[in-house]
Amino acid sequence: MLLTATSGIPAAMLSRIISGAVQFAEGLGGIVGIRIGTEEPLYVAEPLGSGVEIRRYGPRIAAETTVLEDEDRARNTGFRRLAGYIFGGNSRQTSIAMTAPVAQSSEKIAMTAPVAQARDPQGGSVIRFFMPAKWSLQTLPTPDDDQVRLVEVPAEKFAVLRFTGDRSPAAVAERVEELLDVLRDKGIKPTGEAVSWFYDPPWTIPWRRRNEVAVPV
Repeated sequence: MLLTATSGIPAAMLSRIISGAVQFAEGLGGIVGIRIGTEEPLYVAEPLGSGVEIRRYGPRIAAETTVLEDEDRARNTGFRRLAGYIFGGNSRQTSIAMTAPVAQSSEKIAMTAPVAQARDPQGGSVIRFFMPAKWSLQTLPTPDDDQVRLVEVPAEKFAVLRFTGDRSPAAVAERVEELLDVLRDKGIKPTGEAVSWFYDPPWTIPWRRRNEVAVPV
């Protein structure tokens, strides 16, 4: 859209006003749990019962980092570290927007949801931001922080349980046990460790949050 001066307002200022209004609306959407313009990895789902479904994901690209702290601190540290990458801490100074466009460069890359958290064999956590499907390892900018790495995630099949509200380590552990109980009842054996997926920013009203626990099967 071409912007022109209106009622004496310069076009550049008008552009900033409109951009600010859009970002305010998107931020408000985040507070109440509305995910605006956020791509999610594609999957095929089939219901299993008791609120659980089986999902098949194709290969994906993710930016990830390992944090050797407790779950809560690891989530926050990892989030900030990866946010540094997507907000311009990369070889092309490319700004990568998460839930709203970030006008910091001529090229924008919208991060997909969810943010993933899994246990590391050394006792820490691996935090992941998934990248949009149009990008590859060859086309994404290189992270400036050597603690951030770009990885190709292979095709996977998960049993998934969605929940809202509290997403503390204790709450997540309770949901994982609930998911494992359903799998035991169905005679399905997990093939790996549980992971946590978070779709909304931490300031989202708890009952509007979309959280999930997933187990590979």
